[in-house]
Amino acid sequence: MFERFTREARSAVTGAVAVSERSGADHVSEEHLLLSLLEAGQGRAAFALTALGVRDRRESLEAGLAEARRRGGLTRADTAALGGLGIDVDAIVARVEDVHGEGALGGERPPRRWWSPRRPFTAGAKGVLESALRVALGRGDRFIGAEHLLLALTSRPGVVADVLAEHGATYASVERALYGGEGEAGPPTALAG
Repeated sequence: MFERFTREARSAVTGAVAVSERSGADHVSEEHLLLSLLEAGQGRAAFALTALGVRDRRESLEAGLAEARRRGGLTRADTAALGGLGIDVDAIVARVEDVHGEGALGGERPPRRWWSPRRPFTAGAKGVLESALRVALGRGDRFIGAEHLLLALTSRPGVVADVLAEHGATYASVERALYGGEGEAGPPTALAG
């Protein structure tokens, strides 16, 4: 699949590894893919992120991602659903942090793979790469570009899509920024071909 990636998409993936290294993570996640796309200076994904104003609100976006990490990766929808059941996630997080320290649910652990220079991709990050292929195939493209990675990040339920949506970058808005009125009905759901 990687042979179908454009130069910008390859740069985004290798950039995600660099973001992961800088943050001290022992893996590459969807968050690292997004932050790498935000660092890109050119290309269609960079254009869409700029057009939607997401790049101008990077600090707010990073704060939203950090808050979700602090909640153990729960999205705001997850937190609201649990609240509807009478479970106060903020109280649970506060209690865990009282006992185990700030950020205890954030997954910030020292790297366990000290012996290996490679950082594995999480299941979620691998899923984004697969979804990018679905997006590309759904659009009839023979390549996977950084724009397909961005669309894939918005189409997969989870923290990254949740935080992007809070900043005005949904699948539909990104697709409009990229392709104008010729967009699809929605995110792809099945792997074609």
